[in-house]
Amino acid sequence: MYSWLNIGSLLFGLVAWILPITILVKPDKFKSKHQVLISVASISSCVISLYFQMLYNNYLVRIEDWSALMDTSSLVVRLSFLLALGTIVLNITTTAVYNKKLKEL
Repeated sequence: MYSWLNIGSLLFGLVAWILPITILVKPDKFKSKHQVLISVASISSCVISLYFQMLYNNYLVRIEDWSALMDTSSLVVRLSFLLALGTIVLNITTTAVYNKKLKEL
């Protein structure tokens, strides 16, 4: 059951990046309400993804699987940082594009 946390983390991480990318690819399709909602959903997906990783690491600690924890912890930290940084950059870029579009109107 706990292995599903890794799959869920991956899926929520992908959602966190795909949502702002869709706004960047098709900016005319989304209105201001949608843009804010999608940015909130993206950041929320990132947080859920990181939480799933924490739950999985907690599971490894509870079952005392120290070798698995030591093998994966450095990669999990790097990928979590990359996910958070990527999500922040994509949402800032989306907001900047949206604000530029508003100024042109």
